[in-house]
Amino acid sequence: MADEEIKSNPEQATTQEAQLAAENIAAGKEKATNIDFDADYAAAQQMSVSDVDRTEAGAQAAQKATAPQFEVSQQEETNTEATTGNPDDYKQMAQESVAEPVTEVSDDLMKKAMEKGKAGNS
Repeated sequence: MADEEIKSNPEQATTQEAQLAAENIAAGKEKATNIDFDADYAAAQQMSVSDVDRTEAGAQAAQKATAPQFEVSQQEETNTEATTGNPDDYKQMAQESVAEPVTEVSDDLMKKAMEKGKAGNS
């Protein structure tokens, strides 16, 4: 791709200035530009990193600039027990999680609730 000649076509120009430049190049009034894409790319690569960044001081400055500003806490390892599928384990877990004692429901209490739940009783 080195020294690729750009051929201008006035009919493909998108602006009036581009069309005028293409016509002048086609008529020989202006010289067509020769572009060495490989050399331009290499020069851009050289300019993309400053001279300071290539030194130890530049590396330290980059490290300091990208270092975290806040302390990051370390994760704590937790162990989980595998479920066994044994119903007794779940009964024990339910008994441990009960906060209030459960009162038993007697037959008398059920009768009173049924009577209060009938239509016409308030």
